[in-house]
Amino acid sequence: MRRDVFTADHEDFRELVRDVVAKEVVPHYAEWEKAGRLPRSFFERLGSLGLLGMAVPEEYGGGGQPDYRYNVVLQEEAARALVTLGTVRTQLDVVLPYFLAYADQQQRARWFPGLASGRLLTAIAMTEPGTGSDLAGIRTTAVRDGDAYVLNGAKTFITGGLLADLVIVVARTGDEPGDRRAGLTLLVVEDGMPGFTRGRELDKMGIKAQDTVELAFDDVRVPVANRLGEEGAAFGYLGHNLPQERMTVAVGSVAQTRAALGTTLAYVKERKVFGTAVASFQNTKFELAAVEAELEAAQAVVDRAVLELVDGRLSGADAAKVKLFCTEVQARAVDRCLQLFGGYGYMLEYPIARLYTDARITRIYAGTSEVMKVIIAKSLGL
Repeated sequence: MRRDVFTADHEDFRELVRDVVAKEVVPHYAEWEKAGRLPRSFFERLGSLGLLGMAVPEEYGGGGQPDYRYNVVLQEEAARALVTLGTVRTQLDVVLPYFLAYADQQQRARWFPGLASGRLLTAIAMTEPGTGSDLAGIRTTAVRDGDAYVLNGAKTFITGGLLADLVIVVARTGDEPGDRRAGLTLLVVEDGMPGFTRGRELDKMGIKAQDTVELAFDDVRVPVANRLGEEGAAFGYLGHNLPQERMTVAVGSVAQTRAALGTTLAYVKERKVFGTAVASFQNTKFELAAVEAELEAAQAVVDRAVLELVDGRLSGADAAKVKLFCTEVQARAVDRCLQLFGGYGYMLEYPIARLYTDARITRIYAGTSEVMKVIIAKSLGL
Protein backbone atom coordinates (compact mmCIF):
# COMPACT_ATOMS: atom_id res chain seq x y z
CA MET A 1 0.00 0.00 0.00
CA ARG A 2 1.36 3.43 -0.96
CA ARG A 3 2.38 5.71 1.89
CA ASP A 4 2.12 9.51 1.71
CA VAL A 5 4.00 10.39 4.89
CA PHE A 6 7.55 11.16 3.80
CA THR A 7 9.23 13.73 1.57
CA ALA A 8 12.39 13.31 -0.51
CA ASP A 9 14.40 14.70 2.42
CA HIS A 10 13.06 11.99 4.70
CA GLU A 11 13.95 9.32 2.15
CA ASP A 12 17.49 10.69 1.83
CA PHE A 13 17.71 10.53 5.62
CA ARG A 14 16.44 6.94 5.44
CA GLU A 15 19.35 5.94 3.20
CA LEU A 16 21.82 7.41 5.70
CA VAL A 17 20.19 5.65 8.64
CA ARG A 18 19.98 2.34 6.79
CA ASP A 19 23.71 2.49 6.06
CA VAL A 20 24.59 3.38 9.65
CA VAL A 21 22.44 0.60 11.09
CA ALA A 22 23.88 -2.00 8.72
CA LYS A 23 27.50 -1.04 9.34
CA GLU A 24 27.56 0.15 12.94
CA VAL A 25 24.71 -1.58 14.74
CA VAL A 26 24.03 -5.02 13.27
CA PRO A 27 27.63 -6.35 13.63
CA HIS A 28 27.71 -5.37 17.33
CA TYR A 29 24.11 -5.88 18.40
CA ALA A 30 24.53 -9.29 20.02
CA GLU A 31 27.40 -7.88 22.08
CA TRP A 32 25.26 -4.92 23.16
CA GLU A 33 22.43 -7.24 24.17
CA LYS A 34 24.80 -9.20 26.39
CA ALA A 35 26.10 -5.97 27.92
CA GLY A 36 22.56 -4.76 28.49
CA ARG A 37 23.18 -1.31 27.03
CA LEU A 38 24.30 0.68 24.04
CA PRO A 39 27.83 2.07 24.40
CA ARG A 40 28.42 5.80 24.85
CA SER A 41 30.63 5.74 21.77
CA PHE A 42 27.60 4.81 19.65
CA PHE A 43 25.69 7.87 20.81
CA GLU A 44 28.67 10.05 20.01
CA ARG A 45 28.87 8.47 16.57
CA LEU A 46 25.19 9.20 15.94
CA GLY A 47 25.78 12.74 17.16
CA SER A 48 28.70 13.25 14.78
CA LEU A 49 26.42 12.21 11.89
CA GLY A 50 23.72 14.65 12.99
CA LEU A 51 21.22 11.92 13.85
CA LEU A 52 20.68 13.00 17.47
CA GLY A 53 20.37 16.72 16.87
CA MET A 54 17.88 16.93 14.03
CA ALA A 55 15.37 18.80 16.23
CA VAL A 56 17.95 20.91 18.10
CA PRO A 57 18.26 24.51 16.87
CA GLU A 58 21.16 25.13 14.51
CA GLU A 59 22.78 27.67 16.84
CA TYR A 60 23.53 24.82 19.25
CA GLY A 61 24.93 22.44 16.64
CA GLY A 62 21.66 20.78 15.65
CA GLY A 63 19.77 20.46 12.41
CA GLY A 64 16.89 22.77 13.27
CA GLN A 65 14.36 20.23 11.93
CA PRO A 66 11.77 19.45 14.65
CA ASP A 67 9.95 17.05 12.35
CA TYR A 68 8.88 13.84 14.08
CA ARG A 69 9.01 11.96 10.78
CA TYR A 70 12.82 11.78 11.01
CA ASN A 71 12.37 9.89 14.29
CA VAL A 72 9.91 7.56 12.55
CA VAL A 73 12.48 6.79 9.86
CA LEU A 74 15.07 5.92 12.51
CA GLN A 75 12.71 3.46 14.18
CA GLU A 76 11.62 1.87 10.92
CA GLU A 77 15.16 1.31 9.70
CA ALA A 78 16.27 -0.22 12.99
CA ALA A 79 13.32 -2.63 12.89
CA ARG A 80 14.01 -3.43 9.24
CA ALA A 81 17.46 -4.64 10.30
CA LEU A 82 15.92 -6.71 13.13
CA VAL A 83 17.39 -4.57 15.91
CA THR A 84 15.96 -2.02 18.32
CA LEU A 85 17.52 1.22 19.54
CA GLY A 86 15.25 1.81 22.49
CA THR A 87 17.58 4.08 24.44
CA VAL A 88 18.12 6.28 21.38
CA ARG A 89 14.37 6.36 20.81
CA THR A 90 13.74 7.37 24.42
CA GLN A 91 16.31 10.15 24.25
CA LEU A 92 14.95 11.60 20.98
CA ASP A 93 11.22 10.96 21.22
CA VAL A 94 10.49 11.11 24.94
CA VAL A 95 13.15 13.17 26.74
CA LEU A 96 14.42 15.73 24.21
CA PRO A 97 10.96 17.29 23.67
CA TYR A 98 10.93 18.46 27.31
CA PHE A 99 14.24 20.25 26.86
CA LEU A 100 13.12 21.77 23.57
CA ALA A 101 9.83 23.00 25.00
CA TYR A 102 10.77 24.15 28.49
CA ALA A 103 14.51 24.88 28.74
CA ASP A 104 15.33 28.57 29.20
CA GLN A 105 18.13 30.31 27.31
CA GLN A 106 20.79 29.55 29.91
CA GLN A 107 19.80 25.91 30.04
CA ARG A 108 19.84 25.71 26.26
CA ALA A 109 23.38 27.08 26.17
CA ARG A 110 24.47 24.61 28.88
CA TRP A 111 22.89 21.45 27.54
CA PHE A 112 21.85 21.65 23.89
CA PRO A 113 25.34 21.32 22.32
CA GLY A 114 25.92 18.11 24.31
CA LEU A 115 22.49 16.75 23.47
CA ALA A 116 23.08 17.30 19.75
CA SER A 117 26.56 15.80 19.80
CA GLY A 118 25.71 12.71 21.84
CA ARG A 119 28.06 13.70 24.65
CA LEU A 120 25.16 14.28 27.05
CA LEU A 121 22.82 11.32 27.52
CA THR A 122 19.41 11.71 29.11
CA ALA A 123 16.60 9.89 30.87
CA ILE A 124 13.27 10.84 32.40
CA ALA A 125 12.26 9.52 35.82
CA MET A 126 8.50 9.38 36.21
CA THR A 127 7.57 5.88 37.40
CA GLU A 128 7.89 5.01 41.06
CA PRO A 129 7.51 1.72 42.91
CA GLY A 130 3.77 1.52 43.48
CA THR A 131 2.62 4.33 41.19
CA GLY A 132 2.91 2.86 37.68
CA SER A 133 0.80 4.85 35.24
CA ASP A 134 -0.70 7.00 38.04
CA LEU A 135 1.49 10.09 37.63
CA ALA A 136 -0.72 12.05 40.01
CA GLY A 137 0.31 9.62 42.74
CA ILE A 138 4.01 10.56 42.60
CA ARG A 139 5.58 10.65 46.08
CA THR A 140 9.12 11.82 45.30
CA THR A 141 9.41 15.24 46.97
CA ALA A 142 11.43 18.39 46.33
CA VAL A 143 11.47 21.08 49.02
CA ARG A 144 12.71 24.57 48.17
CA ASP A 145 15.71 25.66 50.24
CA GLY A 146 17.15 28.94 49.06
CA ASP A 147 18.51 28.61 45.54
CA ALA A 148 18.03 24.81 45.45
CA TYR A 149 15.46 22.08 45.86
CA VAL A 150 16.17 19.21 48.26
CA LEU A 151 15.07 16.08 46.40
CA ASN A 152 14.12 12.79 48.05
CA GLY A 153 12.54 9.67 46.60
CA ALA A 154 12.97 6.65 44.35
CA LYS A 155 12.18 5.86 40.72
CA THR A 156 12.05 2.57 38.85
CA PHE A 157 11.91 1.22 35.28
CA ILE A 158 14.05 4.14 34.08
CA THR A 159 15.21 3.61 30.49
CA GLY A 160 18.71 4.94 29.87
CA GLY A 161 19.19 5.75 33.53
CA LEU A 162 22.45 3.83 33.79
CA LEU A 163 24.48 6.17 31.57
CA ALA A 164 22.38 9.33 31.75
CA ASP A 165 24.22 12.57 32.41
CA LEU A 166 20.93 14.47 32.80
CA VAL A 167 17.84 12.92 34.38
CA ILE A 168 14.55 14.81 34.31
CA VAL A 169 12.91 13.92 37.61
CA VAL A 170 9.20 14.42 38.22
CA ALA A 171 8.87 15.49 41.85
CA ARG A 172 6.17 16.85 44.11
CA THR A 173 6.89 20.40 45.24
CA GLY A 174 3.45 21.15 46.68
CA ASP A 175 -0.08 19.93 47.31
CA GLU A 176 -3.49 21.38 46.63
CA PRO A 177 -6.41 19.75 48.47
CA GLY A 178 -8.71 18.04 46.01
CA ASP A 179 -6.29 18.26 43.08
CA ARG A 180 -3.79 15.38 42.96
CA ARG A 181 -2.37 16.67 39.69
CA ALA A 182 -1.18 19.97 41.11
CA GLY A 183 2.25 20.57 42.61
CA LEU A 184 4.44 18.46 40.31
CA THR A 185 7.71 19.95 39.01
CA LEU A 186 10.43 18.88 36.56
CA LEU A 187 13.98 19.00 37.94
CA VAL A 188 17.11 18.09 35.99
CA VAL A 189 19.46 16.01 38.14
CA GLU A 190 23.02 15.86 36.86
CA ASP A 191 25.39 12.93 37.11
CA GLY A 192 27.60 13.27 40.17
CA MET A 193 25.24 15.31 42.33
CA PRO A 194 25.69 14.12 45.95
CA GLY A 195 22.88 11.85 47.05
CA PHE A 196 21.98 10.72 43.52
CA THR A 197 22.58 6.99 43.13
CA ARG A 198 21.78 4.38 40.52
CA GLY A 199 20.44 1.12 41.84
CA ARG A 200 19.89 -2.25 40.23
CA GLU A 201 20.05 -2.87 36.52
CA LEU A 202 16.72 -4.60 36.01
CA ASP A 203 16.81 -7.96 34.23
CA LYS A 204 14.05 -7.79 31.63
CA MET A 205 12.51 -10.56 29.52
CA GLY A 206 12.98 -8.46 26.36
CA ILE A 207 14.55 -5.27 24.93
CA LYS A 208 17.88 -6.52 26.27
CA ALA A 209 20.05 -3.85 24.64
CA GLN A 210 18.14 -1.13 26.49
CA ASP A 211 19.35 -0.47 30.03
CA THR A 212 16.60 -0.10 32.64
CA VAL A 213 17.48 0.83 36.21
CA GLU A 214 16.29 2.02 39.58
CA LEU A 215 17.28 5.50 40.75
CA ALA A 216 17.42 6.94 44.27
CA PHE A 217 17.60 10.51 45.53
CA ASP A 218 18.70 11.16 49.11
CA ASP A 219 18.75 14.88 50.00
CA VAL A 220 19.99 15.76 46.52
CA ARG A 221 20.40 19.52 46.21
CA VAL A 222 19.18 20.45 42.74
CA PRO A 223 19.75 24.11 41.81
CA VAL A 224 16.65 26.11 40.95
CA ALA A 225 18.54 26.84 37.72
CA ASN A 226 17.96 23.16 36.86
CA ARG A 227 14.18 23.43 36.99
CA LEU A 228 12.47 22.92 33.63
CA GLY A 229 9.54 25.27 33.23
CA GLU A 230 7.43 26.58 36.07
CA GLU A 231 7.14 25.12 39.52
CA GLY A 232 4.00 23.02 39.93
CA ALA A 233 3.22 22.85 36.21
CA ALA A 234 4.71 19.45 35.37
CA PHE A 235 1.47 17.50 35.04
CA GLY A 236 0.46 19.70 32.14
CA TYR A 237 3.91 19.36 30.58
CA LEU A 238 3.74 15.58 30.84
CA GLY A 239 0.30 15.50 29.27
CA HIS A 240 1.50 17.68 26.41
CA ASN A 241 4.22 15.21 25.39
CA LEU A 242 2.37 11.96 26.09
CA PRO A 243 0.76 11.81 22.61
CA GLN A 244 4.22 11.73 21.01
CA GLU A 245 5.52 9.23 23.54
CA ARG A 246 2.59 6.93 22.80
CA MET A 247 2.98 7.42 19.07
CA THR A 248 6.60 6.38 19.43
CA VAL A 249 5.46 3.04 20.85
CA ALA A 250 2.88 2.62 18.09
CA VAL A 251 5.39 3.42 15.34
CA GLY A 252 7.80 0.87 16.78
CA SER A 253 5.07 -1.73 17.11
CA VAL A 254 4.12 -1.47 13.45
CA ALA A 255 7.75 -1.43 12.28
CA GLN A 256 8.60 -4.49 14.36
CA THR A 257 5.48 -6.30 13.15
CA ARG A 258 6.62 -5.67 9.58
CA ALA A 259 10.03 -7.08 10.50
CA ALA A 260 8.40 -10.16 12.03
CA LEU A 261 6.37 -10.75 8.88
CA GLY A 262 9.45 -10.33 6.69
CA THR A 263 11.62 -12.79 8.59
CA THR A 264 8.72 -15.28 8.77
CA LEU A 265 8.09 -15.12 5.02
CA ALA A 266 11.76 -15.86 4.38
CA TYR A 267 11.73 -18.77 6.82
CA VAL A 268 8.56 -20.53 5.60
CA LYS A 269 9.78 -20.43 2.00
CA GLU A 270 12.99 -22.25 2.95
CA ARG A 271 11.81 -24.57 5.75
CA LYS A 272 10.46 -27.95 4.65
CA VAL A 273 8.11 -30.24 6.57
CA PHE A 274 7.21 -33.66 5.20
CA GLY A 275 9.26 -32.74 2.14
CA THR A 276 7.17 -29.65 1.40
CA ALA A 277 7.93 -25.98 2.02
CA VAL A 278 5.97 -24.63 5.00
CA ALA A 279 4.89 -21.76 2.77
CA SER A 280 2.89 -24.13 0.59
CA PHE A 281 0.45 -25.14 3.35
CA GLN A 282 -2.92 -23.41 3.35
CA ASN A 283 -2.65 -22.66 7.06
CA THR A 284 0.61 -20.77 6.49
CA LYS A 285 -0.92 -18.75 3.69
CA PHE A 286 -4.03 -17.89 5.71
CA GLU A 287 -2.08 -16.98 8.84
CA LEU A 288 0.32 -14.66 7.02
CA ALA A 289 -2.46 -13.16 4.92
CA ALA A 290 -4.26 -12.25 8.14
CA VAL A 291 -1.06 -10.73 9.55
CA GLU A 292 -0.56 -8.69 6.38
CA ALA A 293 -4.13 -7.36 6.46
CA GLU A 294 -3.89 -6.25 10.09
CA LEU A 295 -0.43 -4.80 9.50
CA GLU A 296 -1.62 -2.65 6.62
CA ALA A 297 -4.52 -1.38 8.71
CA ALA A 298 -2.16 -0.52 11.57
CA GLN A 299 0.25 1.19 9.17
CA ALA A 300 -2.56 3.36 7.81
CA VAL A 301 -3.63 4.33 11.32
CA VAL A 302 -0.05 5.18 12.32
CA ASP A 303 0.68 7.18 9.18
CA ARG A 304 -2.41 9.32 9.60
CA ALA A 305 -1.58 9.93 13.25
CA VAL A 306 2.04 10.83 12.43
CA LEU A 307 0.81 13.55 10.09
CA GLU A 308 -1.62 14.77 12.75
CA LEU A 309 1.23 14.88 15.28
CA VAL A 310 3.51 16.80 12.91
CA ASP A 311 0.69 19.31 12.34
CA GLY A 312 0.17 19.67 16.10
CA ARG A 313 -3.37 18.29 15.97
CA LEU A 314 -3.06 14.81 17.51
CA SER A 315 -5.20 14.61 20.65
CA GLY A 316 -4.37 12.53 23.70
CA ALA A 317 -7.39 10.33 23.07
CA ASP A 318 -6.42 9.70 19.46
CA ALA A 319 -2.87 8.84 20.47
CA ALA A 320 -4.29 6.38 22.98
CA LYS A 321 -6.41 4.76 20.26
CA VAL A 322 -3.38 4.39 17.99
CA LYS A 323 -1.18 2.90 20.70
CA LEU A 324 -3.89 0.49 21.85
CA PHE A 325 -4.69 -0.75 18.35
CA CYS A 326 -1.13 -1.05 17.05
CA THR A 327 0.30 -2.81 20.09
CA GLU A 328 -2.56 -5.30 20.13
CA VAL A 329 -2.00 -5.97 16.41
CA GLN A 330 1.69 -6.49 17.13
CA ALA A 331 0.94 -9.01 19.88
CA ARG A 332 -1.35 -11.09 17.67
CA ALA A 333 0.87 -10.88 14.60
CA VAL A 334 4.19 -11.76 16.23
CA ASP A 335 2.59 -14.67 18.05
CA ARG A 336 1.21 -16.03 14.76
CA CYS A 337 4.56 -15.58 13.06
CA LEU A 338 6.48 -17.36 15.81
CA GLN A 339 4.09 -20.32 15.62
CA LEU A 340 5.10 -20.91 12.01
CA PHE A 341 8.71 -21.41 13.07
CA GLY A 342 7.72 -24.36 15.24
CA GLY A 343 10.33 -25.23 17.86
CA TYR A 344 12.91 -22.97 16.23
CA GLY A 345 10.72 -19.98 17.05
CA TYR A 346 11.47 -20.59 20.73
CA MET A 347 15.23 -20.42 20.15
CA LEU A 348 16.83 -17.03 20.73
CA GLU A 349 19.17 -17.54 17.80
CA TYR A 350 16.18 -16.75 15.58
CA PRO A 351 15.15 -13.07 15.46
CA ILE A 352 11.47 -13.98 15.80
CA ALA A 353 12.07 -15.03 19.42
CA ARG A 354 13.52 -11.62 20.25
CA LEU A 355 10.74 -9.85 18.38
CA TYR A 356 8.26 -11.84 20.48
CA THR A 357 9.80 -11.02 23.86
CA ASP A 358 10.40 -7.39 22.87
CA ALA A 359 6.77 -7.02 21.85
CA ARG A 360 5.33 -7.81 25.27
CA ILE A 361 6.34 -4.47 26.81
CA THR A 362 4.55 -2.32 24.24
CA ARG A 363 1.16 -2.96 25.86
CA ILE A 364 2.59 -1.83 29.21
CA TYR A 365 4.97 1.11 28.96
CA ALA A 366 3.94 4.67 28.09
CA GLY A 367 0.61 3.72 29.66
CA THR A 368 -0.89 0.23 29.75
CA SER A 369 -3.58 -0.90 27.35
CA GLU A 370 -6.04 -0.59 30.23
CA VAL A 371 -5.07 3.05 30.77
CA MET A 372 -5.49 3.66 27.03
CA LYS A 373 -9.03 2.28 27.28
CA VAL A 374 -9.80 4.59 30.20
CA ILE A 375 -8.61 7.60 28.17
CA ILE A 376 -10.66 6.54 25.14
CA ALA A 377 -13.72 5.90 27.30
CA LYS A 378 -13.47 9.42 28.76
CA SER A 379 -13.36 10.84 25.23
CA LEU A 380 -16.68 9.07 24.64
CA GLY A 381 -18.20 10.79 27.64
CA LEU A 382 -18.14 7.66 29.77
